[in-house]
Amino acid sequence: MDVNTLKSVYFIGAGGIGMSALVRYFLSKGKKVGGYDRTPSELTEKLKKEGAQICYEEAIENIPPDFGDSRSTLVVYTAAMPDNHILLQYFRNHNFTIYKRAQVLGMLTRSSKGLCAAGTHGKTTTSTMAAHLLHQSHVGCDAFLGGISKNYGTNLLLSDNSEFVVIEADEFDRSFHWLTPYATVITATDADHLDIYGTEEAYLESFRHYTSLIQPGGFLIIRKGINLEPRLQEGVTLYTYSKEEGDFHAENVRIGRGEIIFDYISPLGNITDIQLGVPVAINIENGIAAMALAQLSGATSQEIRVAMASFQGIERRFDFKIKTDKIVYLSDYAHHPEEIRQSILSMRALYQNRKLTGIFQPHLYTRTRDFYKEFAESLSLLDEVILTEIYPARELPIEGVSSQLIYDQLPSGIEKTLCKKENILDILKTKNIEVLITLGAGDIENYAPQICEIINKRC
Repeated sequence: MDVNTLKSVYFIGAGGIGMSALVRYFLSKGKKVGGYDRTPSELTEKLKKEGAQICYEEAIENIPPDFGDSRSTLVVYTAAMPDNHILLQYFRNHNFTIYKRAQVLGMLTRSSKGLCAAGTHGKTTTSTMAAHLLHQSHVGCDAFLGGISKNYGTNLLLSDNSEFVVIEADEFDRSFHWLTPYATVITATDADHLDIYGTEEAYLESFRHYTSLIQPGGFLIIRKGINLEPRLQEGVTLYTYSKEEGDFHAENVRIGRGEIIFDYISPLGNITDIQLGVPVAINIENGIAAMALAQLSGATSQEIRVAMASFQGIERRFDFKIKTDKIVYLSDYAHHPEEIRQSILSMRALYQNRKLTGIFQPHLYTRTRDFYKEFAESLSLLDEVILTEIYPARELPIEGVSSQLIYDQLPSGIEKTLCKKENILDILKTKNIEVLITLGAGDIENYAPQICEIINKRC
């Protein structure tokens, strides 16, 4: 693919968070951009205002004329799109050049120095933090993010002259195997996407293969203690990190009055008094990994210190909707048992001796089937659990798999409610809320404005 000879790009699944960054990228290059998505969303409407031609009906006649020439049109599709999708079949049958989203990102890492964040969880925050640190420094970067940065209101950052590109490396469907990173963080390898991989060993093998793709002269920064034996090319430097130990780690951690401050210890130079802009405990570790990427890329200590304090976070990742002395409401995208555990523990550290209520919407039937016991174990760290039905996303129902599996595993001593999502608001009106967190990668976020209204009226 030569970007310079392309006239138009058509996206199948344009409204996905990763796809939309590419939509914006090609719009910035002056290309005609269009696409399809199953349902309208705030994001797709923003893309339309930015110039993308997006439709919501799976119909060939809705493909605009700008995308009719197979010689000058690239088609990009998301790995979550079924192989028998009508539009995908049409473009294949008419000899269009068709790439997965990950293939396009892979080409960008071959033409630039790719700084990637991979792992079962933590990769979105780590990559967005790293992009913010570099964007605020003299180094700069392009960035294709897996979430909407609250600092910039977008998931795409562009630089006129930087050689670096920050990318979230997604393990779903082995997408990250298209990348050739200059440097990459691996945050976690807890088994996930077993509908794709089948076994935990196959999942781990996928990460081992990913480490073999790092460019000679590059770097692997791996969280200390995770289950992974890297397979590195000669000339790749291996570093470890974690909150408390490793080549990169934190010391002198101070948590109090809604703030987290620590000293960053690094073989590339220590930085004292790092203040987290989003003060939740898990961001200490995410921040260490992001600062390591920024240091390896040439950002200075003062640039890193200032940018860490100004980081505002990501929509739906530890996203504080209400934060007062009386009541707190946080929205989090966490949808894996370990993500949920870390999210709850982070809130516990900030709000000790406060009642913690969680609303959880499970994501995918297969993930619920594979991890319902682990979900219940993590949710049991809450004082009260409100559990809704499963958000199916790309899946059809599986017989015998429902949120009831999780509900039945919750300990008897915990307050628990099983309900349909449309009843959440009525249930909340009856609850004594001190600290509330909504968890899940589905459409639970759509209720956030109404939840805020209920809480604000009560306050």
